[in-house]
Amino acid sequence: MEEATIAVLILSVSFVLFMILRFPISLTLALSTLLTVMYLEIPLAVVGQRMVQGISSYSLLTIPFFILAGHMMSEGKLALRLVNFAQLIVGRVRGGLAMVNSVACMFFGNISGSAVADVSSIGSVMIPMMKKKGYDTDYAVGVTVSSAIQGVVVPPSHNLVLYSLAAGGGVSIASLFLAGIVPGIILCISLMATSYVYAIKRGYAKGDPIQRKDVPKIVLDGVMSLLTAAIILGGIFTGWFTATESGALACLYAFILTFVVYRDIPVSRMWLILKKTFRTVSMVLFLIAASDAFSWLLAYLKIPGMVTDLMLGISDSPIIILLIINILLLILGAPMDMAPLILIMTPILLPVVTHLGMDPVHFGIIMMLNLGIGLLTPPVGTVLFVGCAIGKISISQGTKAMMPFFYVMCVVLLVLTYIPDLVMWLPNMMKH
Repeated sequence: MEEATIAVLILSVSFVLFMILRFPISLTLALSTLLTVMYLEIPLAVVGQRMVQGISSYSLLTIPFFILAGHMMSEGKLALRLVNFAQLIVGRVRGGLAMVNSVACMFFGNISGSAVADVSSIGSVMIPMMKKKGYDTDYAVGVTVSSAIQGVVVPPSHNLVLYSLAAGGGVSIASLFLAGIVPGIILCISLMATSYVYAIKRGYAKGDPIQRKDVPKIVLDGVMSLLTAAIILGGIFTGWFTATESGALACLYAFILTFVVYRDIPVSRMWLILKKTFRTVSMVLFLIAASDAFSWLLAYLKIPGMVTDLMLGISDSPIIILLIINILLLILGAPMDMAPLILIMTPILLPVVTHLGMDPVHFGIIMMLNLGIGLLTPPVGTVLFVGCAIGKISISQGTKAMMPFFYVMCVVLLVLTYIPDLVMWLPNMMKH
């Protein structure tokens, strides 16, 4: 057996074994890389150099800023303000609170860029509110966890930044952010339509009317909250700021809004917010470092080329290959978390889709939605677990209630996969 074949077996078997033993994914990547490198008798210093190189990117500064801004905004009463704003827009429709949930999650995802933060913040407001208004608890959880997935697609999602880095830095973050807007809107409308159908079926009532005197304040609060995302996106799209500079300005605005304008929480809480941010960022950076060494080894062993040949050997039809990739990512999304999958699978699958003529920006959005849906599926299912914990229902109840929305999201995924103009319209328009 060739040395390269044995090395591939060591890498894959050790990776699966460490996963089964429930090692942290970043440690799994690092250990399986080290074992394979030792077999190949490559100096271990190479692994260290690759890990350091993986986190020596200026673009990476974007991620801590986005995370910090999201933490500051979510610690206050941002979620409640966005819920009130969403209620003003769609609350008077039958089953309006479910639609409010979807719209509020899209707005909050526009700021946090995280599905877990989305379900934690919006869910803690919306699930009790929906229960109080006569909605079934499992339905309230199902709507919330499904709507929270919008946070990984709509900009500014830090997962899109991770994808850009995993793709070798050649995919524009601005283009990815632009590409996520239309799919995010399509996803939101699809979830709202599903909510409306179930509201009619179950006889849910319309939302309570909002008094006219409260409208100006609700609108002002909503606009001021959404300005965080507007600063990030506006700065990047106009070319006034880089993604990193926009993130820094968004942090400053989030600090002023949370601690000075609304004074939702005392300034002393800033230390706790920073600790939470540092903890998250340190995990992300170690994961990126380990993934960079792992990806280098994949390239060294020519695994992306093998996967490309394997898939093209199955079929030369782009329709079939893209369907296989979608199914593969949906399956992998169940046992693994989103960030490591982006960092591992992007170098493997990107050569396949580019060979088929798919734009890397288009593939980035497809991957985000795919892996976002994976956050709803056990055994990992982080978003589903958080939603069920807030609603105080079992995982099986939450899974059953989420399934209609799950099917709708899979349909949206296929539509976006096979109609690239829906994803690429805005990025292409900005190029001209």
